[in-house]
Amino acid sequence: MDELIARITANVGTDPETAKKAVGLILAFLQKEGPAKATDLISSIPGADAAIADANSGGGFLSGLMPGVMGLGSKLMGAGLGMSEISGISKETIAFAREKAGSDVVDEVVNSIPGLSQFV
Repeated sequence: MDELIARITANVGTDPETAKKAVGLILAFLQKEGPAKATDLISSIPGADAAIADANSGGGFLSGLMPGVMGLGSKLMGAGLGMSEISGISKETIAFAREKAGSDVVDEVVNSIPGLSQFV
């Protein structure tokens, strides 16, 4: 996870804590909304389970009401991120996952979630 967070802070410009929270939210979303292969993607990223647990421990009353990609975007904006930061963090996370889990696994997960491919 440290390698991914360092890439995000260097390339996107967010602070490490916000980057980790965002990655946790993205991975939690993939775990919840993705196919069984999402487990392969998540397990290929060191520290992913802890980041997901941290992301799932937050959230307010309305955090789970908006489904899908829009719900994820809402959660990421609630973490203080703008659209360009959300895009950058999403792209860095998916690129990192491709390096670790392989393109076939990542493509299957991304393509199985309606609307996700336009953001990554």
